Amino acid sequence: MEASIIKIGNSRGLRLSKTILEKYHIKDKVELILEKGQIIIRPIESPRKDWEEKFREMANNNDDASLMNDVFEDENFDEWNKSSILSFW
Repeated sequence: MEASIIKIGNSRGLRLSKTILEKYHIKDKVELILEKGQIIIRPIESPRKDWEEKFREMANNNDDASLMNDVFEDENFDEWNKSSILSFW
């Protein structure tokens, strides 16, 4: 495939068609890999892109309960009083 290099201010840019952008899920940023005389363009995906959907799905399936207690049976709150915290600093 051939693409045109266009002038953008003092720089140059590569124009990608809407079809390519949609097909390869390219949004705002891409990764450029310079390898063996080639430039490889790869879309950057958000590592947490589907978390909201997955959490909603878990909640709908009642699968969002905490697997740990908020307080442990052997937890000692006395050691976390104000004076012990201030003496630490």
